[in-house]
Amino acid sequence: MKESTKQVLSYHFSATHIAYMALFTALAFVVTFLEFPIFPATPYLKLDFANVFFMIEGFLFGPVEAVVSIGIKELLCLMKSSSGGVGELANFLMSTAYVIIPAVLYRFKKGRWWVAVTLVMACVMQVAVSLPVNRYINFPFFMPSGAAELFREAWPFVLAFNAVKSVIISLIVAIIYKPLSRLIKATRKKLEAHTRRVKAASKAEKTASEAEKAQKQMDENSSNLTT
Repeated sequence: MKESTKQVLSYHFSATHIAYMALFTALAFVVTFLEFPIFPATPYLKLDFANVFFMIEGFLFGPVEAVVSIGIKELLCLMKSSSGGVGELANFLMSTAYVIIPAVLYRFKKGRWWVAVTLVMACVMQVAVSLPVNRYINFPFFMPSGAAELFREAWPFVLAFNAVKSVIISLIVAIIYKPLSRLIKATRKKLEAHTRRVKAASKAEKTASEAEKAQKQMDENSSNLTT
């Protein structure tokens, strides 16, 4: 059991995967500075493109890497947040809901048609999760006085905003995923080959060092016997 867990962790958190997780997390964090509202009636609902990177990461590496990156990105967003983590928690839940189904299903079946189907599922999931998240997390925190009444007035905008956001992001993913995946797979192979060379060199150096120590110990023992 321990060996199996170790193998799973070593796969998901290999040097190559960690490098790409850091890259996608950094890109997702940077685009949060470019967010903007799309409905004048609800200026607090702002569109950003962070989920583009998380969805591509989920397709390429799997749900674990994508969800970890989402969590790290939200932790980074705490540095510029005024919500004390409440907004970041809401974003984490909605981004995870958007990414999780395609990232899991893509492990079992691939192809453009299947990507399109899973992206539709992702849009439905984000819209569905956005309503309870906004009703019970965002609105009570940002509008504590009369949150329920305000949400009754604003929920169509919440629904429309998340529908528009998820569709736009899904369209971008559908357009750039294939060419980007080819590039990443090529660089990934080079990075993995380099990592293997570094590990082999390190192992060889360690073996040589141990052999040298053993030889030195044998020489010392031989010298002691002669004396």
